[in-house]
Amino acid sequence: MPNTKSAIRRTRKTKVQALINRVRKSKYKLALKQMNAYLDAGKLKEAKDFLPKFNSKLMKIAKTKVVSKKNAARKISRVAKKISKLKK
Repeated sequence: MPNTKSAIRRTRKTKVQALINRVRKSKYKLALKQMNAYLDAGKLKEAKDFLPKFNSKLMKIAKTKVVSKKNAARKISRVAKKISKLKK
């Protein structure tokens, strides 16, 4: 239990930030699921159309350090590789 005024404020701020991070993490997972659904169904056109939005969403989330930039870049790279394999 926080005793000082600053500790009370810090606890409140931490709770709010944890909620924000949880929402951002769910957006990250939702974008991954949506892209994987397109790839698994073989919907190449939808996957290609969604790729720039997917890239943007993942990098915005990585910028806020909810997930690391390397993690987001790796996911984007692997998805792009899968899309190029579907073309062939």
